[in-house]
Amino acid sequence: QELQEKMRELLPLLPVLEQFRADSRLIAHLRSELRNLSGILLALQEEMGAYDHEELQQRVLLLEARLHACLQKLGKKNIKIHLKREILGEIVGKKTGLEVFPPVSPNSPHSNQVWYMDGYYKGRRVLEFRSAADFASGQNFVQHLLPHPWAGTGHVVFNGSLYYNKFQSNVAVRYHFGSRSVLAQRSLPGAGYNNTFPYSWGGFSDIDFMADESGLWAVYATNQNAGNIVLSRVDPRTLEVLRTWHTGYPKRSAGEAFIICGVLYVTNSHLAGAKVYFAFGTEAAAYEYTDVPFHNQYSHISMLDYNPRERLLYTWNNGHQVVYNVTLFHLVSAAGEL
Repeated sequence: QELQEKMRELLPLLPVLEQFRADSRLIAHLRSELRNLSGILLALQEEMGAYDHEELQQRVLLLEARLHACLQKLGKKNIKIHLKREILGEIVGKKTGLEVFPPVSPNSPHSNQVWYMDGYYKGRRVLEFRSAADFASGQNFVQHLLPHPWAGTGHVVFNGSLYYNKFQSNVAVRYHFGSRSVLAQRSLPGAGYNNTFPYSWGGFSDIDFMADESGLWAVYATNQNAGNIVLSRVDPRTLEVLRTWHTGYPKRSAGEAFIICGVLYVTNSHLAGAKVYFAFGTEAAAYEYTDVPFHNQYSHISMLDYNPRERLLYTWNNGHQVVYNVTLFHLVSAAGEL
């Protein structure tokens, strides 16, 4: 039975292996092409005296175009995700409680701390646990009292600060745990709030902060974008919006969302049967529809966040803290797709 269970877990990898075979053939072809181009370059160096400037320039431009085409094929990577569910622990009766596992940037020391925030609006109390084990046992914690109440469950801890949406506003707040003070506040231009554009489960989840390998992000929706998801890269120090992407996915139809390596993934529901259904890549500003099963045993997800250090997805699912292992497959795409 254990072997059969292991085999079932490996079944989703079969199409990935087939893609790897195709990608290997593409890489072999590109390697051969690059060797040919290197030979052409050497020949050009030897024959420079035999051509006038204009003809030489044309041959160099042709060579550059072929090199650029090769680099484009090699540079486009498609991130495929495989999720495996694991239960870390549960808090009985806390249907929409929130536990935050901190994403840590590469320049910061590793941390095992856990932050817990109860409820989805008007709360101000944040419990800081020393470890996941302390959180599970409810021991060894420090309490922080925020100066402004929060809205929703889209908060994130990044580099020692808590980023959250101020209640009844579209204001982003940066609260620093070390100094126990607010270091920055800034409005997200046009962002809906107060259940104007929440996720499908409601809960004042209009604005969702998240972090990945590249930094801090905010997901929200605006009237100008017809209630569809807007993704902004945010300066973690000042909360200034650095760049914004507009998608065509209605935020009210999304169950939850998370970001990995600059790609925003969206689930199509917060209930049982949910799938990772939509992916938007910021590098190419392009989207695709996906079909990644998202096992939702407890049928009500009210928080979903990616931890880039541990490559884990943490969810709050109807009173249970559920962890998903994330396997990233970087596949070369011959078609140059997302």
